[in-house]
Amino acid sequence: MAEVEIPNNEELNEIKGKTFTRRVALVTALYAVFLAVTSLGGSNAMKETLLAQQQASDQWSFYQAKVVREHLYRSHKLKMEVELLEKKASMKPEVRERFESLLKNMDAEEARYKTEKKDIEKQAKFFEKERDHNRSKDPYFDYAEVLLQIAIIMASVAILSTSRPVFIFSVFAAAMGCLLGLNGFLLIFRIPFFD
Repeated sequence: MAEVEIPNNEELNEIKGKTFTRRVALVTALYAVFLAVTSLGGSNAMKETLLAQQQASDQWSFYQAKVVREHLYRSHKLKMEVELLEKKASMKPEVRERFESLLKNMDAEEARYKTEKKDIEKQAKFFEKERDHNRSKDPYFDYAEVLLQIAIIMASVAILSTSRPVFIFSVFAAAMGCLLGLNGFLLIFRIPFFD
C-alpha cells in the first residue's frame, strides 16, 4: 500500500493564507484601476468646468461690448434726431438727406447689435449650463476617490492580518466608490448635499 502524506495544519493554514493573500491582492489591483479611472474622470470634469467658465466669461464680455456699442449708436442717433429737429428748416436739402441717411444707418447698426447680443447671450448661457453640469459631477468623483483609497488601504490591512471582515469592508467601500464614480460619469442620481 502506498503511503499518503497528510499535510499538517500549519501547512494547510499557510496555503490558505497564500490563496487569500493572492485573491485580495488581485482585487486590490482592480480597486487601483477603478481609482485611476475615477481620478481621470474627476480631473476631466474639473477641466471642463474651468473651460466652460472661461468660455462663458468670454461670451459675457463680448455681450457687454455689443451692449455698449448698441447704446453708443442709440445715443448718437438720438442726438442727431434732436439736431435734425432743431435745424431742419435751416438745413440745405443735401445736408438733411445726409443726416437722414446717417440716422437710418445708425438705426440699422443699433438693430444689428441688438440681434447679435441675443445670440451671444444664448451661447453664454449654454456655456454656463455646461459649467454647472460638469461642476455637479466633481463631488461624486471626489468621494469615489476617497472610498477607493480607503478600500485599497483596508485590503492591504486584510492581507497583513488575513482578516476576512476587513476584506469585506474594503469590498463594500470599493463598491460604494465605484457606484459614486460611475455616477460622476453618468449623473444617474443626485445627492442633495453634493450640489
